[in-house]
Amino acid sequence: MRAVLDIVIIVLDLYVWLLIASAILSWLIAFNVVNTRNQFVSAVAEFLSRIPEPVLAPIRNFLPSLGGLDISPIILILIIMFIERVILYYIYPNVI
Repeated sequence: MRAVLDIVIIVLDLYVWLLIASAILSWLIAFNVVNTRNQFVSAVAEFLSRIPEPVLAPIRNFLPSLGGLDISPIILILIIMFIERVILYYIYPNVI
């Protein structure tokens, strides 16, 4: 059972890194550092935008409009960190 919890924590960490990569790539595209006409960049941008979107959409609907600032990835990262801490401190020690 601990192996399953370890896999869950690894998947959550990987998801956080995908969120960070998605945010950085969106900044690079917004400031014209990266050209989206390149097929590889376009494919990576499409992948990184589709992965977190189903989870970020309800958070965006819940948050008030802050103009051009999107803090939903930060909220999601904090939620993931909370879930990881609950698993590590409360669930993991009680599993045999």
